[in-house]
Amino acid sequence: MSVYSYSVTAMNGREVSLEEFKGKVLLIVNTASQCGFTFQYKELQNLYEKYKEQGLVVLGFPCNQFADQEPDSNEKVEAFCLLNYGVSFPMFQKLNVRDHDAHPLFTHLADSKPFRGFNEKHPVAKILIALIQEKLPHYMEGDSIKWNFTKFLIDREGEVFERFESTTDPYEMEPIIEYVLKR
Repeated sequence: MSVYSYSVTAMNGREVSLEEFKGKVLLIVNTASQCGFTFQYKELQNLYEKYKEQGLVVLGFPCNQFADQEPDSNEKVEAFCLLNYGVSFPMFQKLNVRDHDAHPLFTHLADSKPFRGFNEKHPVAKILIALIQEKLPHYMEGDSIKWNFTKFLIDREGEVFERFESTTDPYEMEPIIEYVLKR
């Protein structure tokens, strides 16, 4: 099944079928404004600006499931992203990305590409892994989303091409994004 089967809610409340992005390369990201990885907004915006003419669209999905790092309203989240990081890529209303009330899109994404571990050389990795092991050890089970800024690269046919964990900075994905854009 492709991601085009799913609909999501834009910040303005409009239901958006992902089929609207058919033929584009998508980078779907669960985000949070008060996370150790929030700096990735800047890199995601830079990638979007650099590659949007070639067909890349970044889609941001705020989520408050990980240590309450996205507690604000959709309106405040949208303003935060614009004012602090100049985010111009599409942002959607807050949703859950794991467990029994996960949005079906994120269940599909997690089921499509397995969790292969965090990059333990990332400067935030030791803190993240210790936090999850201490407070949320069940989050490490299975292939579910483990933390904010998990990224899924979707090819032009709507299929999940690759999964990148929080500890993969967006610039590290650039060669793979370029490859998928040229396919």
